[in-house]
Amino acid sequence: MNRRNALNATAAGLLSLAGSLGLSACSQAKPQFKGVDLTGADYAKDFQLADHNGQVRSLKDFRGKLVIVFFGYTQCPDVCPTSMAELAEVKKLLGKDGDKLQGIFITVDPERDTPELLKAYMANFDPTFLALRPTPEQLAALAKDFKVYYKRSEGQTPTSYTMDHSAGSYTYDTQGRLRLYNRYGMGAAPLADDARLLLKETP
Repeated sequence: MNRRNALNATAAGLLSLAGSLGLSACSQAKPQFKGVDLTGADYAKDFQLADHNGQVRSLKDFRGKLVIVFFGYTQCPDVCPTSMAELAEVKKLLGKDGDKLQGIFITVDPERDTPELLKAYMANFDPTFLALRPTPEQLAALAKDFKVYYKRSEGQTPTSYTMDHSAGSYTYDTQGRLRLYNRYGMGAAPLADDARLLLKETP
């Protein structure tokens, strides 16, 4: 009887161990991101837009790199410079993997944001970051596809208007798949942690 109890206890222990290992394997299979996991989302899949150098860009141009896309405008007083500075800091935190991060800034103010102005703006943060300038028609379609908001708010003069816009960003993995939505103000460290998790994935 004692031997049977011992065998039962051993079996129960093995089952418990197997269960815990199984749970561990499951938790390891799905990374715990700081951002909102959008894996499998059926929107914001790509873009075809001219960058500040006049070259038409799409996500396939950046295969092998993580891409973080932010919508903003150069005359934005706070959200945009804060977010771009944060992204530049993420690149530094990644160390030798920093060159695997591509920052993309899409202007919601193509009327005032000329290619020259956008290029100079990117240089303030990181010269490898690219700014994309859609036409007004492209911007409307893009905003719908990416589920982002933008609206012109008139100022005292025709050129002193501001642009209300969504403040988060999107992260794409090295295969060009949408993976994360990053809330505004997350901080560089959490963004870098998520980037490291994505870079560890095997394509």
